[in-house]
Amino acid sequence: MFKVLEKREIAPNTHELVIEAPRIAAKVQPGQFVILMVDAASERVPYTLADWDPARGTITIVVLEVGQSSRKLALLHRGDAVLHVVGPLGMPIPVERVGTVVLAGGCYGIGGILGIARRMRAAGNRVVAMVEARSHYVHYYRRELTDAADELICTTIDGSLGVQGHAVDALAERIAKGEKPELVVAVGCPFMMMLIGRETQPHGIRTLVALNPIMLDGTGMCGACRVTVGNKTRFACVDGPFFDAHQVDWEELWDRRAAYDQDETESLERTDPVDGPPDRGQAEHACRCGG
Repeated sequence: MFKVLEKREIAPNTHELVIEAPRIAAKVQPGQFVILMVDAASERVPYTLADWDPARGTITIVVLEVGQSSRKLALLHRGDAVLHVVGPLGMPIPVERVGTVVLAGGCYGIGGILGIARRMRAAGNRVVAMVEARSHYVHYYRRELTDAADELICTTIDGSLGVQGHAVDALAERIAKGEKPELVVAVGCPFMMMLIGRETQPHGIRTLVALNPIMLDGTGMCGACRVTVGNKTRFACVDGPFFDAHQVDWEELWDRRAAYDQDETESLERTDPVDGPPDRGQAEHACRCGG
């Protein structure tokens, strides 16, 4: 069992969990992920690592409620436990001194770029974080990213915080002014990552995207995360998750990702309680009223 040391809702339907997993925390490298099973009846689901602390022996994940498995994680509280955590998995993103690195994040990807930002900056790069959300209240990790990056640019569709628009709009504005980063890394929904790649390609800017959203099994066994990169078949979980954005077949990826959307949404209606001991955590959070 892997104990949940901290749990908080950092934005609507978006939760941060800090989990005790010392063996995993000791080996994690930027860009890797873990597979979680909340209880014996849960699916095995891959989650991007937002951060990790080898000294404390913890890993941090950001969970967006989109299906039954993520809803089960959201139902946990501090003091509860996750049944299984496997990792670290996936190929780490190369961390080297290249110059200016732009990290674009949206949705769960705002958390996904945090650990990368810290390590890229520690390697001597100038790190610019560009994060997007629908409105100001959906943004999170502003303080954490301010500390981790040299510059934080927030964008919102409704213009309620920072630049109005998307992360790609903030990036396009910088490029138009002659600011050309040596590397762009995008983590978030496939559409956002595709737009980032299309913006940087004409300028010859090296761009990496994390294809975690199409993973299912996370170990290369199911084949659900097949993707064509540079006219070759790759598996997002074992060959990635990071790939060259300019070589990804985005139309194929979009169709593959959308294949599970309806099932994922419908599963929320039949979410079962987390299966655990009857007295699990009662001493700490038996009353939900806060009194």
